[in-house]
Amino acid sequence: MGRASENIAVHVADFCKEYANKRILTDINVQILVGERVALIGPNGAGKSTLLKCIVGQENFGQGRIKTLGTSLSSKQSAVSLRNLRRSVGFVYQTHSLVGRLSALSNVIHGFMGDAGSWRASTHHLAPHAWRVKAIETLGNVHLREFAEQRVDKLSGGQAQRVAIARAMVRNPKLLIADEPAASLDPAAGEYIMQLFSDLSEKNNTTLLFTTHDIEHARSYAHRIIALQKGQIYWSGPSNEFDHDLSARLFR
Repeated sequence: MGRASENIAVHVADFCKEYANKRILTDINVQILVGERVALIGPNGAGKSTLLKCIVGQENFGQGRIKTLGTSLSSKQSAVSLRNLRRSVGFVYQTHSLVGRLSALSNVIHGFMGDAGSWRASTHHLAPHAWRVKAIETLGNVHLREFAEQRVDKLSGGQAQRVAIARAMVRNPKLLIADEPAASLDPAAGEYIMQLFSDLSEKNNTTLLFTTHDIEHARSYAHRIIALQKGQIYWSGPSNEFDHDLSARLFR
């Protein structure tokens, strides 16, 4: 039993969430294995982003059970346990959330914020040598080593998103969460970004959970799809079994 549980990255059981007496999520049951790539899909307002935030304790807890990377979440979660959990989680957002006037290298080093001496992560000029080396290596992993000193606001959208991925990966997270990571990119850049996510996840055995409205991205880059509709799980299964009829019914 213990060995089996070690292979589970995320376990959500009978979870419900409300805002101002309005039910947002109802009876959510999800299990994600270590190293698995899972796409969370559904119409706007289905509860995808809320579920992501609940899984890593970024939202006040609702009802039910959530266990992420061995940490059981609750309404009485200590700040210390949440901080420890988030050190093992990397986040990538649609809007990149980068500091445009700083270099790609400095933005990646921001990924060390929360560690001891994190004030030194504000810019690469203050960062410890080990952080700089790791950040440059991680930029290389997303094929941007030569852009390390480039200001982020001078990069293309796809390049900026790769910087955001490097920032999320610089501490070797066990879980990588991406909320609509390709939504603001052109089709070619979006495909490149999703392939990069897939490659990094496989190479590092990192669990990947991403939201998307692009069904082909979900089918191509996830092992499994979880479809939400009106705050409930509408469908869950292998990505290659999610067909056009299911998609039409989900988004009607």
